[in-house]
Amino acid sequence: MTAQSEDTAPDPEALRERARTALLAARDRTTLLTSCVEGPDLTAQHSPLMSPLVWDLAHIGNQEEQWLLRAVAGREAMRPEIDPLYDAFEHPRSERPKLPLLAPKEARGYAAEVRGRALDVLESTPFHGTRLTEAGFAFGMIAQHEQQHDETMLITHQLRAGAPALTAPDPDPVSPAFRGPSEVLVPGGPFTMGTTTEPWSLDNERPAHARLVPPFHIDTAPVTNGAYLAFMDDGGYDNSRWWTPEGWALVRDNGLRSPLFWRREAGQWLRRRFGVTEVVPPDEPVVHVSWYEADAYARWAGRRLPSEAEWEKAARFDPASGRSMRYPWGDADPTSERANLGQRHLRPAPAGSYPAGESPLGVRQLIGDVWEWTSSDFLPYPGFVAFPYREYSEVFFGPDHKVLRGGSFAVDAVACRGTFRNWDYPVRRQIFAGFRTARDGEGA
Repeated sequence: MTAQSEDTAPDPEALRERARTALLAARDRTTLLTSCVEGPDLTAQHSPLMSPLVWDLAHIGNQEEQWLLRAVAGREAMRPEIDPLYDAFEHPRSERPKLPLLAPKEARGYAAEVRGRALDVLESTPFHGTRLTEAGFAFGMIAQHEQQHDETMLITHQLRAGAPALTAPDPDPVSPAFRGPSEVLVPGGPFTMGTTTEPWSLDNERPAHARLVPPFHIDTAPVTNGAYLAFMDDGGYDNSRWWTPEGWALVRDNGLRSPLFWRREAGQWLRRRFGVTEVVPPDEPVVHVSWYEADAYARWAGRRLPSEAEWEKAARFDPASGRSMRYPWGDADPTSERANLGQRHLRPAPAGSYPAGESPLGVRQLIGDVWEWTSSDFLPYPGFVAFPYREYSEVFFGPDHKVLRGGSFAVDAVACRGTFRNWDYPVRRQIFAGFRTARDGEGA
């Protein structure tokens, strides 16, 4: 699907086909993530930070039932008694294994029955008349929701002990090797942030509004493992001057010495990745670092994390036309030549990859590979209106959550675009998060 101009309405049938494709692709991925391990691994809690995989599976079905069968089609509830079990706000993740959850076979059957009915609803629902059905929003929302939980389940697989259960080919090496500048200058001035025209954009991406951003420099590619190792070797985890007070407390209280899943052995750094132990590759973007670690590295390097507005301007602004694009490369959908998305690989690609995905200013890998921490708190845009429920975004606004941008190798394209906003606590390390740094530009 390509972007729509302000005066061109999306084609309903094209959106219907896009919704069907997105729903089926999400379910194929859910099936893979829940069929590659035995039943005990589905019902176990592999970390108190994560739900059992079987909870995610039934939650996906329950959300689909609530929004597509009940809200859109007006049908009676299939299993109203399970709604509280799969309400993400009703029970913390650490308590979910104690709940009377559906067993794996029952959860699969429930999700499959909901999906069959939902596809029938998709065929008969007019894509107009209500805000929920306009341009097929509800179907796009559910496809994005399932893919977001697929990413969550992939995180659970990374946390799971034992033999590898997932395989995927490695990304291609950068060819020719990237020899571009380490940073680019983003010119100062206004740009349009957010969107009002992307049909399936979520409430926190809206509305489009003007932002004035002073000139700044931003890294051409995400910070690599090799660069982060230099910070570690220079005593980065031992020097409080690089850390905020909260970050320094995190380091001291938890004995942090490296990114999550790394360990030092026989004079070299190793990491565990989906059950495989390997030497840390120096040319890959660093991943599994908290906001505090990203911020400390940036201070050590004499730089800073970009603000959310700076990140989006670097990712969307076309200086030739002055407009904001859907993606760094333009308005066309992501492809395998442009970005590392969709669990096609189980790791980031080497820094400097995907020249076809480069922005007009020359910035690479802004979409895919690793989520990128920004300096910004998660806050509403001017004119924000919660839709279709406050619990998607509004209840998370405030200084407790930091914004991440750009997606990762674990994110599907349906849930990743230049305006998409992710957020998490700054202590989080299990997520597929890295970062790039910035500095003020001339005249800033």
